[in-house]
Amino acid sequence: MTRIAVMGAGLIGKRHAMHVAASPDADLACVIDPSPVGQAVAAELGAPWMRSLDDALAAGRPDGVIVATPNPLHMRNGLDCIAAGIPALIEKPLCDNVADAERLVAAADVAGVALLTGHHRRHNLLMQQAKRIIDDGAIGTPIVANAMFWLFKPDDYFDVAWRREKGAGPVYLNLIHDVDNLRYLLGDVTAVTARESNAVRGNAVEDMSVILLEFASGLLATASVCDATVASWSWEMTSGENPAYPQTDQDCYLIGGTHGSLALPSLTIRTARGERGWHSPFDIRKVDVPGDDPLARQVGQFARVIQGAEAPLVSGREGLETLRVIDAVKQSAATGVRITL
Repeated sequence: MTRIAVMGAGLIGKRHAMHVAASPDADLACVIDPSPVGQAVAAELGAPWMRSLDDALAAGRPDGVIVATPNPLHMRNGLDCIAAGIPALIEKPLCDNVADAERLVAAADVAGVALLTGHHRRHNLLMQQAKRIIDDGAIGTPIVANAMFWLFKPDDYFDVAWRREKGAGPVYLNLIHDVDNLRYLLGDVTAVTARESNAVRGNAVEDMSVILLEFASGLLATASVCDATVASWSWEMTSGENPAYPQTDQDCYLIGGTHGSLALPSLTIRTARGERGWHSPFDIRKVDVPGDDPLARQVGQFARVIQGAEAPLVSGREGLETLRVIDAVKQSAATGVRITL
C-alpha cells in the first residue's frame, strides 16, 4: 500500500485525510499539523499525529504528501517535500501568487519529483465524459462557451476576517475551479478582460466579476462570478459533487460548437435534426455517468503517480497555468485593460 501523509487538518485537509484513510489504494501514513485540531483529526482516523514534516520523516518516511495548509504556506511546504524527494499533491491554488508557483514547479522539475495540483474536478467522471464528447467531435469545433458561479454565501461566512480581505474573494476561491475546468475541456487561455465590483457588501474583496476569456483555438468564453445572489447556477449547486450543497437540475456551463452544443453538468447534447439552421428542431440526448467522489478518485490517481504507473492528471505546471489566468483576471479588473498571457 502507498503511504500518503496529509499536511494540514482544516476543512479540506480533513476531507483529504478521510479519503486517504478509506482508500483501497493508499494508507494514511500520518496527519501533519501542530494544532490540537490536527491531533484530533489524527485520533479520529486512527493515524499517527505529527507536528511537522521533519517529525514525519523521522518516524517513517511517507511515500507521498497531500499539502492542504493555508495558501501562503503552499510554496514552503511544497519545497520541503521536494527537498525530501517526496511526491506532493498541493491543494489548489498551487501557490498564492504566480512567482512562488513558478519557483515550486521549477524546483520539482530540477529534482525530478512528481508535483500535482489539487484541482479535483478534473477527476470527476462528469468532466472526463464531457472532455471525451468534445474531443470526439460530437458538437463539432467548440467556438463559444459560458460558465457561471452564482450563489449566496451567508452573512456569517464573512465573520472570519480573512474572507473579507484581498485574495479571498470568489475569483481566487471559486472561479479558479471553473477556469481550470474550462482549460481542461477547451485548451489554453491567451488573453483576459475582466471587471469586478464590491457594491453589495463593500468588503475589500469583490462580490462579483465578469470575465472574457480568449483561447488559443480562437474560442471565446464568458465567465461570471457572484457570491451575493440567491441562485443555483454554479458547479456546487448543480453537480451533486459535494453533499454539503443542495443539488438542482440546472446547468452552469454551456459550450457551443459548429455542429452542436453541450450543457454541463447534465451532459445534454443538442444537435440539429437534419440540416443545421435556426428553423431546425433539435435532437437532444443526455449521457449518463456513474456517481463517484472526485476527491477519492484523486487519491487513487496520486497513489498510481507515486508508484510510477501513470502521469499526473493535473500536474504542478497545469496548476501554474490556471493560476496565471486567475492572476490575469485580477490584473485586468484592477487596470481596466486586456491582459495577454
